[in-house]
Amino acid sequence: MLAAILSLNFLIEYLTASLRMATPLLFASSGEVLSERAGVLNIGLEGMMLTGAFAGALGALYTNDPGIGLLCALIGGGLMGLIHAFMSITLRADQIVSGFALNLFALGLTGFFFRAIFGVTKIQASVATFKELPIPLLSDIPLIGDVLFDQIILVYIALLLVPTLSFILFRTTWGLSILAVGEHPQAADTVGIRVNTVRYVATVLCGALAGMGGACLSLGQLGTFVENMTAGRGFISLAAVIFGNWRPMRILGACLLFGAVDALQIRLQAFDVPIPYQLLVTLPYLVTLIALTGLVGRVRGPAALAIPYPKDQG
Repeated sequence: MLAAILSLNFLIEYLTASLRMATPLLFASSGEVLSERAGVLNIGLEGMMLTGAFAGALGALYTNDPGIGLLCALIGGGLMGLIHAFMSITLRADQIVSGFALNLFALGLTGFFFRAIFGVTKIQASVATFKELPIPLLSDIPLIGDVLFDQIILVYIALLLVPTLSFILFRTTWGLSILAVGEHPQAADTVGIRVNTVRYVATVLCGALAGMGGACLSLGQLGTFVENMTAGRGFISLAAVIFGNWRPMRILGACLLFGAVDALQIRLQAFDVPIPYQLLVTLPYLVTLIALTGLVGRVRGPAALAIPYPKDQG
């Protein structure tokens, strides 16, 4: 076993799997940082990812096209984001309660339609998945090429999303509007920024990106849908945003850490190490807990996070 672990093939497979495990988290965390930077706390990431996973699998099942499945996931997650925006911005409901309600709603909704469409069966319907898309020349680079440039397209999109999001937030007028709305909505309103409109857009985009994160599971990893398949990844994505201090590049590091731990526990199970698999499965959540515990009192979120804004003056 030790010889296998120390082999180059193991290292390549482990790093490749780590990146793929981090990809769903990266999509959801990127959406969450947009929403939270605009002042809307979205605890419903888990439900949005689950909705995206189901909508993506359903779209791919009926069209045999994972691209259309991904579009369905994006729309499904976006609709969930719109519901959260309506409740938390227009109705000014408690954003934590709204998020948890969405999680329960998504769990029940996807479970109901899954059983209604597929029936109660132990045989899961397979759907079309994204295949590896090696980048010419770059994929031939030893080690790095195998890990970074021989992945499915969702991994490339997620990695490109990080610098793009960083540029949008800190270098564009719209991004600076998001930051202003999340830090001081009254001041943003006085200079003509429509606070609630910005928040609506950011929250819907958050849902759409979380839906894409869910699609990574059904269309990029498993090739099917199973009930509650997100298994807490939405909450880990929330932790990654805090761990990354609401900055996209740092969030990428946090997602890679959680992805690496997830990939590690799967491989430890495969090597049949003398540790109960129930304990190994908890490793990503344990790391999440330790990471958050170490950050207590050391990070500060957007000043207006989870505080509703009554009405735009304009």
